[in-house]
Amino acid sequence: QVQLVESGGGLVQAGGSLRLSCATSGGTFGRYAMGWFRQAPGKERESVAIINWAGNYKTYADSVKGRFTISRDNAKNTVYLQMDSLKPEDTAVYYCAGDLEYFRDPLQYTYWGQGTQVTVSS
Repeated sequence: QVQLVESGGGLVQAGGSLRLSCATSGGTFGRYAMGWFRQAPGKERESVAIINWAGNYKTYADSVKGRFTISRDNAKNTVYLQMDSLKPEDTAVYYCAGDLEYFRDPLQYTYWGQGTQVTVSS
């Protein structure tokens, strides 16, 4: 059974940085596309960043381009999200997800973590 566990969330001031990690187990991590998604209160879950199995193709939401960087270490079965220049509107629960296919729609992902809260104060 595939398990995903996020870590690294917390409270940070606007302009600050956080690095999220998503450790996986129970599956063939190196075969999965992995994504970071977020959901703010009262809003739908949205895509933040997605990376293919090899780490050489990435997709970012327009709202985070130039500020967030997704990466992966297949030897450690872990995907990361480096978040810089954080804004209050980045406040949300951040989830990682994985699937064999490279989907942009979060609803199509099979495997999900439990989420980690990111709060950016102004």
